[in-house]
Amino acid sequence: MNHHVLFVLTGHSELGNTGRKTGWHCSEVSHPYKILRDAGCEICFASPDGGPAPMDPNSEDNSDPINAEFCQNPMDQAALSNTLASEEVQAGQYDAIYFAGGHGTMWDLPDNSHFQEAARYIYERGGVVAAICHGPAGLLNVRLSNGKLLVEGKEMTSFSDDEERALNLDTVVPFLLETELKKRGARYSCAPRGQGHVVVSDRLVTGQNPASADDLARTLLKLMDQCKAARKQKATAEA
Repeated sequence: MNHHVLFVLTGHSELGNTGRKTGWHCSEVSHPYKILRDAGCEICFASPDGGPAPMDPNSEDNSDPINAEFCQNPMDQAALSNTLASEEVQAGQYDAIYFAGGHGTMWDLPDNSHFQEAARYIYERGGVVAAICHGPAGLLNVRLSNGKLLVEGKEMTSFSDDEERALNLDTVVPFLLETELKKRGARYSCAPRGQGHVVVSDRLVTGQNPASADDLARTLLKLMDQCKAARKQKATAEA
């Protein structure tokens, strides 16, 4: 089945007041991108303000062949330099929305109302919402039509507070993501530091860290297949 997926990327490039650069994490974009594209999915990139979306320079790692191919592909890089602005997103075009990680997300995604509305719409019409590492920051304040937070009661994971402290960034980021998810009623779980961990709760799938990227993408693909088949079966039954 042909699926359309919206990749949400951070547009924030400053790591607090450290003087260091950040942005979206390369393997959390390149690996899911390759898996989904190889499966025939059509992918669109979006960021809060549109235009160029900055990659965290520390995440490039060209020893990873998938990262290297992605970073050296002119068409892919052109797309990343011309991302769709959040206010331009037409959620009805997508079967899934994927919030990629990278520390930049902690600054510009939690309060982006356009992406919140896109996530709500896609989820409520039977699509899939996915996020990895720091990407779930974009889901913290998503409210469904009934007023309930999307994350409330959902089994979820994200970059853990322990992993943040291990990087000595727990006092740099504006909040600790694991802590905030728990405050909002998410049923949080994580693997030991640096190990992959993917959690599915209804049509919400989350991954803990870069090591989770491949598994998350395959899980997302499977969920999209299931959701589209269910919608087709329902339409047939109602015809």
